[in-house]
Amino acid sequence: MPALNVEFSERELADLRQIAKERGTSMKALVREAAAADIARHRALKEGAETFRAFFTAHAEEFAAAFPDDEAMPARGEAA
Repeated sequence: MPALNVEFSERELADLRQIAKERGTSMKALVREAAAADIARHRALKEGAETFRAFFTAHAEEFAAAFPDDEAMPARGEAA
């Protein structure tokens, strides 16, 4: 399995040791779990944004009708 060396300050390392001890796990497992959780969060946010964009695009006319004051005004010289 590929590996990654990560540097921490002395304070961060001490905090990681303490947290791992409190949770009854290794520092390696603690850091890996944190990274995996952040990866999952990033993927979920990306998928959520894509779903929102698709929904908004599919219902753009309904949004425009419901919120006419939020519609962008054409720039000077552009057709309305």
